[in-house]
Amino acid sequence: MNNNAGAFESGWKSLQRWRVQIFLITWLAYAAFYFTRKAFSVAKLGIGEDPSFELDKAAMANLDALYLAAYAVGQFTWGIFADRFGPRVVVLGGLVVSALAAVVMGTFATLPIFATCMLVQGLAQSTGWSGLCKNIGSFYATQERGRVLGYWSTCYAFGGLVATPFAGWWAYDVFHDWRMAFLSSALVVGVVAVLFFLLQRNRPEDVGHAPVEVEPTSSGPRESHWNALRKVMKNRTVLVLGLAYFLLKPARYAILLWGPVIVYERMPSIGKVASAIVPTAFELAGLVGPILIGIASDKLFGARRMPACVFSLIALTVCLALFVPAMQSGSLYLVVGLLFMMGMTLYGPDSMISSSAAIDFGTQEAAGTAAGFVNGCGSIGAILGGLLPGYFDTTTVFVVFTAAALLASLMLVPFWNSRPQTLKAPESFPATGQPALAGAKT
Repeated sequence: MNNNAGAFESGWKSLQRWRVQIFLITWLAYAAFYFTRKAFSVAKLGIGEDPSFELDKAAMANLDALYLAAYAVGQFTWGIFADRFGPRVVVLGGLVVSALAAVVMGTFATLPIFATCMLVQGLAQSTGWSGLCKNIGSFYATQERGRVLGYWSTCYAFGGLVATPFAGWWAYDVFHDWRMAFLSSALVVGVVAVLFFLLQRNRPEDVGHAPVEVEPTSSGPRESHWNALRKVMKNRTVLVLGLAYFLLKPARYAILLWGPVIVYERMPSIGKVASAIVPTAFELAGLVGPILIGIASDKLFGARRMPACVFSLIALTVCLALFVPAMQSGSLYLVVGLLFMMGMTLYGPDSMISSSAAIDFGTQEAAGTAAGFVNGCGSIGAILGGLLPGYFDTTTVFVVFTAAALLASLMLVPFWNSRPQTLKAPESFPATGQPALAGAKT
């Protein structure tokens, strides 16, 4: 018996080591995608002043929209490929292709090449979330995935936080060439791709361990994707969440893709490097916003998600309304403070809305479809976030964002007392189980 106990303990330690390793390498892989994602937003500062490559703001906005449209398409497709071929093939391919596309953009400055590469980037970077969530789900059991993914989801905020100043420093402080924003970012993603190849595995079975849990056997035929989609389209809560997410995503992606340009146009005296660094206050808040709103919804509102979202969105509305006047005041501290508060009050509802559809819908068969629908709506909104700053002045853009945030908060008020279905029906799938994995983030 002692030998058996020792073998079990040794096997568990080995599996635990793989669980930690998979957590870290998948976290790093998704964070790395943000380096090539943010490279163009940093390069815009130099492209706008480069006579050898005439690319106006409207053309840059069109390129962002092309990227985001490809990203939205990829979100709906790569999960199927990850299920069929495994995250290792899909995500590793995405990392390699993303790095190569960035190298091309940093080497050949023509509009047709940029347009092609932005399309490729959108498809390559959209391999990340569904594949890596599947990877995490294979190594962590249902009852612990909610907690694990809560910490794991900091990867996208961290990636955006670090990528912008990194690319800005190499491009404008070290080499004084916007092309280095692409080349330095490609190097980071290339290194992470090598680490991913060496350290990642798809399932515990691939490293000689048993599955962490056995999938439950359904007593009846599994519901088809089309039937699940029809149910989602008839669910009023999911439809409202999708529309609210559509209204929120433009502001996040406008700051993500145009933040350095927006700051530099209004505050040119701080320089290009500082203009690239200042918007990272927005993403820094993204590390804590989802955690705080989750605690508030559980501890203050008894697992009601909407009150926490409504209060946060009202605060976001105020911050968005004050942002342009803050830049006009010339106070760098005020601008940084507002960007931080905007990140705090936007990333929280962003995270909660994108996952609460899966929890509130409450069925294993349709939860993923519901969350995919909500995230698809958000991806369409993100396209506007890339387009609007290129066609309209900053004041107009932020007036639109302010109105959108206010409308989103008002839309959620009628659902103030709604609770996850799992609290109403204990026999349904656990709230921290697989449906939470389907609540994708971009």
